[in-house]
Amino acid sequence: MTCHRQDSIALTLWLAIGLISCREALAPGLPTEDAGEIQAFLGARIIDGSGREPIENGVLVVREGRIAAVGPSESTAVPEGAQRIDVSGRTIVPGFVVTHGHVGQTKGLESGPENYTEENVLSQLALYARYGVTTVVSLGSDANPALGVRDGQHTKDLRRARLYIAGEQLSGQTAEEAVAAVDEMADRGVDFIKIRVDDNLGTTEKSSPEFYGAAIRRAHERGLKTAAHLFYLEDAKGLLNADIDLLAHSVRDQEVDEELIALIKEKNVCQTPTLVREMVSFVYEDVPDFFADPFFLEEVDSSVVEQLKDPERQRQVRESASAQAYKKALDVAMTNLKKLADAGATISFGTDSGPPARFQGYFEHLEMEYMAETGLTPMQILVAATGNSARCVGLDEDFGTLESGKWADFVVLRENPLVDIENTRSIESVWIAGNEVPRPHRVGRRADRVAIRGSLRREPRRGSRGGRRR
Repeated sequence: MTCHRQDSIALTLWLAIGLISCREALAPGLPTEDAGEIQAFLGARIIDGSGREPIENGVLVVREGRIAAVGPSESTAVPEGAQRIDVSGRTIVPGFVVTHGHVGQTKGLESGPENYTEENVLSQLALYARYGVTTVVSLGSDANPALGVRDGQHTKDLRRARLYIAGEQLSGQTAEEAVAAVDEMADRGVDFIKIRVDDNLGTTEKSSPEFYGAAIRRAHERGLKTAAHLFYLEDAKGLLNADIDLLAHSVRDQEVDEELIALIKEKNVCQTPTLVREMVSFVYEDVPDFFADPFFLEEVDSSVVEQLKDPERQRQVRESASAQAYKKALDVAMTNLKKLADAGATISFGTDSGPPARFQGYFEHLEMEYMAETGLTPMQILVAATGNSARCVGLDEDFGTLESGKWADFVVLRENPLVDIENTRSIESVWIAGNEVPRPHRVGRRADRVAIRGSLRREPRRGSRGGRRR
């Protein structure tokens, strides 16, 4: 009886082993029970966000939401039992990191604190994610629901963009005001301090050097990085001398000079251009070209588009002195971006998207186009939008580049963005913590998008059209 029982056990084990072997032979991509959550993305070109040469025919291994390995296929082992995902012919880039965006306050073309609900914040972070933006630093007007959203994002089950916040943007005149304002924001638990140093083309009072100097010092004492809204060259110099951490807009009143260039490099401070922030000030004086772009239309509320086409609204923009002033400021900002990049300054990525008519996700791709128009290369733009941005806001331990140990936040593109930066729009899938982001069904839309892009390239930009400046 004992021998017979042992023979039966042996036969059972032999059959079980045989079934497992057959399972692996028939479906090698299926995970085994003890493999954990392992995915292997095989065959893509991998642009890792560091500026290094792409890895051709690469392997990206993800284990439980983080990158376990990345490298060439011939030298990167795929763990036994990993789920194999064929991405041959595609390009993988890190998820885009926006150092200046906004969430929560806008619904349609209306903005206000009554809109700032957890539901609205989560909806907008999901929208950013569908466009490949996986991390958003919201610089201003952030309310309490954002804190809970932020605190719940450190999980391997995440499927929407990550959020970091600055609370209210600060402005004032005295050091006492500055210290009190920073302490209030720090006590709320914000991640950054945002300081506004601008007079809105001479229509309001600008924060004083005493205020912003004290705010920067106090923020650093509380362990917080600082970002500045600015417009003028002299204010940029003052902020740099006061040890600001991020210039969250371009200098737009005049070309940057050698003193500014030397300061920004000496202080190792990053510049976020936000070119589309200037564009949006005047672009709705007419019907912008991107209103015909399927990549835009597949996510936008059509009622918002119709409101922006209203002839009376367009007339008001055409007759607005500030809109026309910002049109000129855009050209200055673009010149300064190229000048700073050529001089070796660190360029990060942001758009000021989120307020009314500044379309989250889509404007990030439009910003890349404008950056390209200044003469930046696709690789410079991709590095700015990924590795540089994460480093500039102190998030590079977890995000920005595709390296072992970091969160597996990345975008799979059908086309190579190094050939044309507009190929960042050829999104096939977006992954956050190794989870595919749910996206609308897009089959059959690619041909339309190519046709629209081709027409935009042939038509020179006419000041307010919002297409490419060619």
